[in-house]
Amino acid sequence: MKAVRPDRNALEIRFPRVAGYRVELPNERLSAAFTADSVLELTPALVGATETRNSGIIGQSVDLNLAHTGEVRPSQVLYHLTSHLVLEKWRNPGEEPKLHLFGQLKRIVRQWLDGGYLVCKGGTYPAQLIFKMIANMACDRIIAAITRASAGQGQIAVTLDAYNPTGSTAHVRFNTTKRNRWETAPDRCHINWVILDSDWEAEFCRVVEAHPRVRAYVKNHNLGFEVPYRHGSEPRMYRPDFIVLVDDGHGDEDLLHLVVEIKGYRREDAKEKKDTMETYWVPGVNHAARFGRWAFAEFTDVYLIQSGFKEKIESEFDKMIEHVAGLVAQGQTAS
Repeated sequence: MKAVRPDRNALEIRFPRVAGYRVELPNERLSAAFTADSVLELTPALVGATETRNSGIIGQSVDLNLAHTGEVRPSQVLYHLTSHLVLEKWRNPGEEPKLHLFGQLKRIVRQWLDGGYLVCKGGTYPAQLIFKMIANMACDRIIAAITRASAGQGQIAVTLDAYNPTGSTAHVRFNTTKRNRWETAPDRCHINWVILDSDWEAEFCRVVEAHPRVRAYVKNHNLGFEVPYRHGSEPRMYRPDFIVLVDDGHGDEDLLHLVVEIKGYRREDAKEKKDTMETYWVPGVNHAARFGRWAFAEFTDVYLIQSGFKEKIESEFDKMIEHVAGLVAQGQTAS
């Protein structure tokens, strides 16, 4: 596997190596724009077992559950989550808590709680928000909604890798024993092969290579393209599936870099990845103005397709490009 140089140098794709984000939000009136990705679903798989059996050496076994947490008043949950947001999440390292924003943030937390964005299943309760990991996940969704509503008012900046700020397809070169692969078109991809993890990837490559708006693409395999995000309080790295260079009406001198993620079942961390891309990574990279224009799109439900697979992939990819091009145009008009 290698970049074909110099024959395909015109198809090189460069990307930023982002290490983190810095968000400067207005200190005046705060608001939030909640979406379907603002939902936090509490399940036993996320929070742990909700009922256990405790057996002593003698005596009867006792089933222990979390029913007592159902007695915690909603006002207590609201106060605890707002306090965690103010004291732990709504400040940069070394800064004092912005206690004067407690009232506004409490109002937004109440909107999140009352708006149905906390869903409890399988014997879980809202009071489990007192656990730090769960509280962090809830606060991350609330902060993303505030950042989303503040678009155009606040400023989102990315912190680049100090030693290697820019990645490129030109650096790809590795050996592989995998035989399931796609030989790329010489006028569409800088890399000679795509390593296939499933049949849909081969079909996706076919559609991308034949699409009239696509100028180049690459699969994110040993490319070094990673997106930092947080799952609760745990820092993680997310590796999107593809980068596609698209002519969205600005011509070949100003192509849109479309980051494509293909998903079947969306776990909780998929929402955090999407929120990070749309709320932090894409706005921050576009604000840096060093790497061209970027956008993000999810290609969902691929694994559910049983019939007309080829036609469905082609149709959905075309819809995706039209949708993203429209969103980019709206953003430029608003700015």
